[in-house]
Amino acid sequence: MSTVMPFAAGTTLLSDVTAAVKAAGVTLRERHTPHARGVSLDEVVGEIHANDDAVVDVLRKSLLRARPGSQWAEDELAGGVLPPGECWVVDPAEGNINHVHGMEDWSVTATLVRDNQPVLTVVHLPLTGDTYTAVAGGGARLNDRPLKVSAKTDLGAALIGTGQAKPGEDDRTFRRIGDSVTAMLINGLVVRVSVPATMQLIHVAAGRMDAFWQFSDVRSGLVAGALLVSEAGGTVTDLAGEPWNTGGRDFLAAAPGIHGAALKALSPIA
Repeated sequence: MSTVMPFAAGTTLLSDVTAAVKAAGVTLRERHTPHARGVSLDEVVGEIHANDDAVVDVLRKSLLRARPGSQWAEDELAGGVLPPGECWVVDPAEGNINHVHGMEDWSVTATLVRDNQPVLTVVHLPLTGDTYTAVAGGGARLNDRPLKVSAKTDLGAALIGTGQAKPGEDDRTFRRIGDSVTAMLINGLVVRVSVPATMQLIHVAAGRMDAFWQFSDVRSGLVAGALLVSEAGGTVTDLAGEPWNTGGRDFLAAAPGIHGAALKALSPIA
C-alpha cells in the first residue's frame, strides 16, 4: 500500500465507529446459532441477506452521521476505484457464509476510505469481544495492545493464507487460485485456505500468520486488513509489487521479511 498521510481522525470518530460496529455485532451475535441455517441455495442466500438487513441500515446512519460529507459504498462485493473524497466501505457480516453455517470466523467491519486509500478501520469479533482498529499513521491495535507483524525472513518457515473472494468468480480466477496454492505449497511451510479475507488479515497484522494473497478486487474484504497490516509494519502491494489501493486487481499483504519471496513465488501466476 502506498504511503498515506497521517489521518487526523481524533478519538471521537474512532470511538463513534467502534460503538456503531459493536452495536451491529450484538445483533449478529443474537442471530448466531451453533448449527447451520438453510439447506437449499435459496435458503442459504436468504439467511445471508437477513443478516445484512438486520444491521446495515443502522450502520449506515451511524457512520454517515459520524463523518459528515462522507459517502457510502453500496455493493459490498464490488471492486474498483471509488469516487474522490471519503467513502465508507462496510461489511455488516464479514464471513456471512460462516455465520449462517454455525461457524465462528465472522466479524463486522467498517473502513473509511479517502481517495481510494483506507485511513481508519474497525473490525469487531462479536463472539470473542475482540476489536481490531487502525488509523493511518497511528498504528494498529487489538483492543488496547499494539499490533506488530511477523519478524520471519524465510518463506519456507511461513504460514501463508489465501481464499475465494466471492462465489461465481470466472474460470481463469479459479485456475489462478489453484496454481498459486500449489506454488505456495512448494515455497512456504503451510498454506491456509479459508474465508473471509479479513479473518486471515487480522492474523497477519498480529504476527500469527506471515502473508495473505488474493486474486480479487472485492474491496470490502481487503480494505480493513490492508490498513491493519500496513499500520502493524507489514507490506501491502498488488502482485506486480506496486502499491495497493482499492483499484488493485490482486493483493498481497506480508511481513516485510518475506514479502519479496512471496511476490517472486506468485509472480508467474499473476
